[in-house]
Amino acid sequence: MANLRILVFAKAPLPGFAKTRLIPALGAEAAAQLAQNMLIHSVEQALAAKIGPVELVVTPGPSHPAWDELRECFAMEWSSQIAGDLGQRLLHAAQANRQPGEAVIFMGTDCPDLTADILRLAAKALLEFDSVMIPAQDGGYVLLGLRQVHPSLFSRPLRTRLSHG
Repeated sequence: MANLRILVFAKAPLPGFAKTRLIPALGAEAAAQLAQNMLIHSVEQALAAKIGPVELVVTPGPSHPAWDELRECFAMEWSSQIAGDLGQRLLHAAQANRQPGEAVIFMGTDCPDLTADILRLAAKALLEFDSVMIPAQDGGYVLLGLRQVHPSLFSRPLRTRLSHG
């Protein structure tokens, strides 16, 4: 797809900050290392897909030293996540960084099965459909692609209506 941007959402892989639910089983250092490995894999796959610019949307912001090594290894765009719920953060990133007419694929770093081939298939689907989603077993999703981003998709009242409708 000629006009598409991949937005990869990531937390800095810092001990006690990333993968905190795994700390009781792995310890803070090992959980952070797992987060680092998954982050690198996700960025590699997004870049390898070669379907458009890749932007890493991060917390804490791009100037934090936790990102120095990754910045040296990969050439991509960077931006900060805003405060707020996931819907607010997704909407802000899409609105702040998209060019007119540019489709967007949102992805996180928690799905090692999300490969460059799958990203290319999602981009291809966006040529024909307005949206594409890969659901997660927990009820969320591991990939969301949109040709157009409308604020109502990310508003709490819509999400509430959908889940209770």
